[in-house]
Amino acid sequence: METIIPDCEIIGNPKLLMQSDSTSQKSSSANKPEQPAIPDNRHLATTSCSNSAPKPGNKMPSFRPTVQPPYRPPPNYKNHGPIAKNDAPARIIPISALNPYQGRWAIKARVTAKGDLRRYNNAKGDGKVFSFDLLDSDGGEIRVTCFNAVVDRFYDAIEVGKVYLISKGNLKPAQKNFNHLKNEWEIFLESSSTVELCPDEDGSIPKQQFSFKPINEIESSENNSIIDVIGIVESVNPSVPILRKNGMETQRRILNLKDGSNRSVELTLWGELCNKQGRELQQMVESGVFPVLAVKAAKVNNFSGKSIGTISATQLFINPDCPEAYGLRDWFDRGGKNTASQSISRDIMPGCPRNEVRKTVSQIKDEGLGRADKPDWVTVKATVSFIKTDNFCYTACPLMIGDRQCSKKVTRSGNARWQCDRCTQEFEECDYRYLLQAQVQDHTGLTWVTAFQESGEEILGCSAKELYLLKYEEQDDVRFGEVIRRSLFSEYLFRLKIKEEMYGEEQRVKITVVKAEKLNYSAESRFLLDLISRITC
Repeated sequence: METIIPDCEIIGNPKLLMQSDSTSQKSSSANKPEQPAIPDNRHLATTSCSNSAPKPGNKMPSFRPTVQPPYRPPPNYKNHGPIAKNDAPARIIPISALNPYQGRWAIKARVTAKGDLRRYNNAKGDGKVFSFDLLDSDGGEIRVTCFNAVVDRFYDAIEVGKVYLISKGNLKPAQKNFNHLKNEWEIFLESSSTVELCPDEDGSIPKQQFSFKPINEIESSENNSIIDVIGIVESVNPSVPILRKNGMETQRRILNLKDGSNRSVELTLWGELCNKQGRELQQMVESGVFPVLAVKAAKVNNFSGKSIGTISATQLFINPDCPEAYGLRDWFDRGGKNTASQSISRDIMPGCPRNEVRKTVSQIKDEGLGRADKPDWVTVKATVSFIKTDNFCYTACPLMIGDRQCSKKVTRSGNARWQCDRCTQEFEECDYRYLLQAQVQDHTGLTWVTAFQESGEEILGCSAKELYLLKYEEQDDVRFGEVIRRSLFSEYLFRLKIKEEMYGEEQRVKITVVKAEKLNYSAESRFLLDLISRITC
């Protein structure tokens, strides 16, 4: 309520109702009343005749206006709580019609993807979050995100492929760094939100929606863009463990896709996808079956040529039920499997549009790699010809700093315990990590490289602790020598980081093995054929 006129002229001669009768009578019998009282109903007749009627010749008294008392609501309307809201169900609208300025809305959509439950820590404390994607019958897509207590309500209730009726959410601008859907808004569920499962299957809502991009168009796609792609799986490499920058270990598996555009691309699977669909795809290819694979939400990478990789929202569909898959299968069976395809994921020879990343050993020195401000990253096909065995590992701190291992070198203290200067702690057992000095060579020359923990395990095939115990605890020189000899003269694809560093007062080029992958002769043959076809053209 808003007061329009705070003060106004008094009309008539009002009196407050809480005044008693005696007070009224005193006021009316005064000589010069400042404000004559209005008599009550019981004496209305007599009083009005004797006191209210003015005598002829007398002047009417002038009254000073009084302040109007503030408005007080009648007692019947006090403390009855809020007015009841309209609980009629909200009208179902398309996802494309959602905007933050709507009051009440509801959408009916199918869950096409559900993210993992993630935990985080920031200035406000610990928390948890998960998201899921929705698709409705009009083809509209939107992401839904839940935090903390809302996660407990809906995480177990949400299932991929089911249809839900969702209302009373809060719409905010989509965070495009994490949200790849073509919608400028994102739904955040709150404590008042409702998510109801629709028990009857709605055939008007598709199970998935794709926007496939041919492999030859990926070559011109922007780095880090999110795309859908479909192709025939030509080859699948084994899964290998990879240590992330945060110290956590994950799995990586690389496979190769080709399509009717006569191009092929490398697809990198990360995490659980390596063990689920990745293992199934490898078994199918090894048995001679080349399946169709549809990839929903793959990330484009132009680190070495153009390749694609999976993210948390990526979904894989093996031999999907869609027209594009049927057309691709028909093309492959009619002769597509015998056609040569050019890989867009391998850099090509000099003279072509992109600089080469695949190098020979002699090119590292001849081209002065590593002497620029930034390190050079190259791939070299080479053979391990020699490994130093005197100092192949070091004693490392096993303690965790946050979510990653310290790994700082530790020494023996006076009480026969291990001590870390970084963590300022002592412990009974230490860890052992590789620090290999190895010589690699190809047909052009040889060079020294340094291989740390993960690369050392890939080359030697066992952990640093196992090899350390074999040499220094068990002192079994025969078995130790067998492990070393078994690792020699095997061909690898070495992913190398080359950077000039200061040693004392001298600048030296240091070559570090980032990844050592045993040569896959089938994939290498395809790579060489691609090079030949490009040179001849």
